[in-house]
Amino acid sequence: MRVLQRYFATEIIQAVVFVLIAFLALFAFFDMMSEVRWVGQGPYRLEHAFLYVSLGLPAYAYQLMPIAVLIGTIYVMSQFAARSEFTVMRASSLSMTGAIALLLRLAIIFALITFVLGEFLVPKASDFAENFKRKLMGAAVSAEFRSGLWAKDVVRGPDGKTAIGSRFINARKINADGVLKSVRLFEFDPDMRMLALITADEGRFLSEGKWELRQVEEIRFDEIYKQNPEVISRPKVVNRKMATSLMSSEITPAIMAVLVTNPDKMSAFDLASFSRYLAENKQRSERYEIAFWSKVLYPFAVFVMMALALPFAYLHVRSGGLSLKIFAGIMIGVSFQLINSLFTHLGLLNAWPPFATAMMPSTLFLIAAIWALRWVERH
Repeated sequence: MRVLQRYFATEIIQAVVFVLIAFLALFAFFDMMSEVRWVGQGPYRLEHAFLYVSLGLPAYAYQLMPIAVLIGTIYVMSQFAARSEFTVMRASSLSMTGAIALLLRLAIIFALITFVLGEFLVPKASDFAENFKRKLMGAAVSAEFRSGLWAKDVVRGPDGKTAIGSRFINARKINADGVLKSVRLFEFDPDMRMLALITADEGRFLSEGKWELRQVEEIRFDEIYKQNPEVISRPKVVNRKMATSLMSSEITPAIMAVLVTNPDKMSAFDLASFSRYLAENKQRSERYEIAFWSKVLYPFAVFVMMALALPFAYLHVRSGGLSLKIFAGIMIGVSFQLINSLFTHLGLLNAWPPFATAMMPSTLFLIAAIWALRWVERH
């Protein structure tokens, strides 16, 4: 069994690496064609484009790993069948359960690689790539809204613990160094009556829980509620201007950056933290919760892909040539990615439980793998 394990491992790892490199080369070529249009604008040169494209490869490797495992394993299993090697293995007492065990041991390796890519390499490489390009091009990030980025915060009392209201933060842009530009703050009491409108040219993060606002103009309305909460006509308005002002907030540059970051390129830890932040501020967090569970469960898709590839070893050569089987593997892999994306959108639209939404595609393909294995065993 050890000899078979080494043989399976050598053949499958070589095939998977070859398929993955081929896919990465293809995607890198398309990305490079897209980046060429920026070459020559300011200090952006061809070597910068190469670096930017290279930093995006870990994200592609993470997304393509299950497909590469599927196609690579199908190729090896089909070769075994074509050369009658698998028939000899079965005659030498290799049962289907034994073959599944051999593949599952290999799947653990690929699943660990997928986890490391998604949790560590992809977030770091993506952040570095975007910050590198923004600094080089002298650009700032803005949100999808025309008014910029929006975030909700809790206003704390003097003790720093008691919640005394809500604050909505709007920034027109966020620079690569985390500095907020054209900041507006809207503060409300627990009954959602407006207490203050604060504008500032920029906001800089000083330390945990502290922001420095510069060129501040503050308009406060809270005096009217202290005098008579029922009377809001002819309010007493306090207007003052300051060069700098300190603001206590649970918002950090990392949280603001998340607002313009693709959840698929965030780590599971960051997704969990941001989901908790949204839940604490009574904001919708389904998108990030689905992304979190998808990130957690995605490495297990490798096991499903391995199970889907095994039936190809039991098919005779007359059932289709090698190219047809590889094409079938590509179609299965593409279908898996499409169904993953489809269920993510359906889960958001129909408010399905995030765990079930993320689990459903792999479950469907696992059922298909079990059916295929039973079918080839009977025939």
